[in-house]
Amino acid sequence: MKLLHLGDLHIGKTVNDFSMIEDQAYQLDRVVDLVRERRIDAVLVAGDVYDRSVPGEEAVKLLDRFFNKISSAGAKLFLISGNHDSEERLNFGSSLFEASHIHISAKYNGTIMKRTVKDEFGAVNFYLLPFVKASQVKHFYPDAQIQTYEDAVRCALAHSEIDCSQRNILLAHQFVTGGCADPRTGGSESAAALCVGTVEKVAADCFCDFDYVALGHIHSPQKVGKETVRYAGSLLKYSLGEVNDSKSAPLVTLGEKGQIDIELLPLKPLREMRHLKGKLRQLLAHVSDPDDYIYATLTEEAPVSNVMHIFRQYYPNTMQIMYDNAYTEEMPETVQLQASEEKTFEQIFSDFYRAMYGCEISDEELALITELSL
Repeated sequence: MKLLHLGDLHIGKTVNDFSMIEDQAYQLDRVVDLVRERRIDAVLVAGDVYDRSVPGEEAVKLLDRFFNKISSAGAKLFLISGNHDSEERLNFGSSLFEASHIHISAKYNGTIMKRTVKDEFGAVNFYLLPFVKASQVKHFYPDAQIQTYEDAVRCALAHSEIDCSQRNILLAHQFVTGGCADPRTGGSESAAALCVGTVEKVAADCFCDFDYVALGHIHSPQKVGKETVRYAGSLLKYSLGEVNDSKSAPLVTLGEKGQIDIELLPLKPLREMRHLKGKLRQLLAHVSDPDDYIYATLTEEAPVSNVMHIFRQYYPNTMQIMYDNAYTEEMPETVQLQASEEKTFEQIFSDFYRAMYGCEISDEELALITELSL
């Protein structure tokens, strides 16, 4: 059985006021091509399907089109919600989709959704665990000792009656760590991923009963602890911090119990995202791939008048222009933080709050500010 693992789609996302919907449509079509070419049996989508809890019309239409194309290609689809998704909106129509082998678990209701598919080696069990917080699981198991996200995940799994003699696949959307190491973030994740504390971390050894764990939440593709526990990463680059990432989708081939092969299938975008650095005249003397998304760092000592207008004559999709010179090197740290594209909105605001008030902003306050900014 062949499985294609996708991570954070973030359909409807904008980056520096550029809508990514055309790029996302192109990339999802490439996924459908891979499903047909490689005869993939099932596609796993590990959360953050939409970028916002209230997705726009274009985003909803694109997801609907993707569902139809995957179904027409003859593949099954297993999908969970992430922390960006609205449980109710993503769950709409899920019972009807079941008939088309599109299985959606958007809200934890005390049990982990399980679906079983059979091949020549027997049963493959798919467990769909949407993004959960400790309070959500505690609601269903009030007598359990649940204080952290890891406690919650362990409790949810403990009530799932997993048959370890069969092949088991898990979809999850959490901040999973392997041993002492945290996963490498891409720069465009939410505050929950980037500013995570010990309460939110989930150890990879929670998943020892599973043959493969398809994770979402982190945008840089990587394994966590071992090859069979991994983040697929986002379909596209969404920040300056990701310009050097190579996006891919893990193709997981299951044989009989204990036999598993993982191949990373490259995902080439409609437009690349690049970082250019140097003098303005030098950068514009030899223009290549002008439709790419561009971050530019200019090394001129004096600011260039109307520089964005000039740059967009050559690179119309220029996202941001920064300076690296003697002045910026002497800038106060708080100002540099605001100017850094490698910082997310949540990080910048947290730094600003700390500089103003001398303490950390609470998770609740940061969540409110983030929601108001959307």
